[in-house]
Amino acid sequence: MNKDALFPAVACLQFPIVLGEVERNLAQVRNMLSAYPPAEDTLVLLPEIWATGFDYPRTMELGLRTPEILAATKEMAADHRIFLAGSLTEADPNGEAPRNTLFLVGPEGMLGSLSKQHLFRFWQEDRYYRCGESEPLLLTPFGPIGGLICYDLRFPEVARRQVFAGSRLLIVSAQWPLIRLDHWQTLLRARAIENQCYIAACNGCGVTGTMEMAGHSMIIGPDGQVLAQAGNAAALITAALDPATVDAQRNRFFPAGERSWLHADSSKIRDLNHLLAELRLIRRHGNRVAFTNGCFDILHAGHVSYLEQARRTADCLVVGLNTDNSVRDLKGPDRPINTENDRARVLAALGCVDYVVLFSEATPLRLITAIQPDVLVKGADYEEEQIVGAVEVKAAGGRVERIAFEHACSTTALIRTIQHQPCTSGLPREIRPSHGDLVMTTIRITGMKCQHCEQTAQKALEGLGATDVRIDLTKGEAHYKGTLSKETIRQVMADKGFTLVD
Repeated sequence: MNKDALFPAVACLQFPIVLGEVERNLAQVRNMLSAYPPAEDTLVLLPEIWATGFDYPRTMELGLRTPEILAATKEMAADHRIFLAGSLTEADPNGEAPRNTLFLVGPEGMLGSLSKQHLFRFWQEDRYYRCGESEPLLLTPFGPIGGLICYDLRFPEVARRQVFAGSRLLIVSAQWPLIRLDHWQTLLRARAIENQCYIAACNGCGVTGTMEMAGHSMIIGPDGQVLAQAGNAAALITAALDPATVDAQRNRFFPAGERSWLHADSSKIRDLNHLLAELRLIRRHGNRVAFTNGCFDILHAGHVSYLEQARRTADCLVVGLNTDNSVRDLKGPDRPINTENDRARVLAALGCVDYVVLFSEATPLRLITAIQPDVLVKGADYEEEQIVGAVEVKAAGGRVERIAFEHACSTTALIRTIQHQPCTSGLPREIRPSHGDLVMTTIRITGMKCQHCEQTAQKALEGLGATDVRIDLTKGEAHYKGTLSKETIRQVMADKGFTLVD
């Protein structure tokens, strides 16, 4: 791949999408390519969800036809020796909601894909699709290119990241309505001007379902000049591209390459009153707030992965952080390792965290009832009925999200590693190191009712450094080796919904 190259030409194949009719939409593309054959190596852009349209009741069914549609797309690309790009429904192999994904196919096959970052809630797209998690560049024989899918056009930071990463061309696949035609034209020119790049944007036209599309597909130069534009009817427009034109613009000044760090992340740390005032402003137009909490003593990969997933559940993430006194009550006199101010400052530096607020109580219930989050997030090791605030959040119309941990990390394990002590959490019992002459201790725990409770209690004790942990559900007993204070065990078990019996 020549990173300094650029496609010799781009084209936009605009047509009226027939809702749910794959064969008819494929036929339209084939016929237009035959009637107006592009030159070899032209990148031809198609509209958003071009083979089916947004046939919401049949989203999953039609998504299963995407491999067939891509095979037909590859045949067209091979027949004409061109490149074809447009978005389709990408079904999930695990049965989750599909993604709205832009696929790039060349004469030799698939070159890459990227998924829509921002779903259009106004059209209820978020009820049928899930958003993409990144905006990778599409790598081609003619250099890397960036891609946006319809509503993404309203988020300039997506285009800016792709241009900073090396794109000279941004392609846009869309179904943009006629009622907002002026927005379409203005935003496309703005993205080209502010990023000094070529823009090729293909839109649907005519009526799809009950919505009239704007048409007016456009190809725009890096100075904002419109090089080609369609009208309201089916059309194929083409324009030549010249990398020297991009370089001439950027060699004078290049705002997309100026990345000064102007943020003061410490400003994310708020007291409750100031936080509530800001959240009221954020929520004026229906934006959603997620909340989670923890000690976050020594930040590790497990924490970061969990917080990233928590942020994806809403538009804003508030993290409730235990104060030092609260951590000592929960974890024992030797914790926390880091002070509340230091822990808050590190959390605030994470891009997925919008606000940090401290609380001194044993649970964050006071914060939860004050904030009334739209989404309450907790680890999947908790059952919903064990999650503090779940009842209150659901009663107010919110929901609870339980997130599985992706990394086998714990602060206790890190502390033991730092202290050169073996940590047995997560190791098979037969390979755990011996704790010498430590004797087996037996404690009684109430509230354990099932195998999940047994596993939860065992993991909790192992997380504290206990070894040879065995749980007897019938007797309500736990047996372990280790030197643990009863108060520490009591607090941890209470956090899991169990009670230590003296």
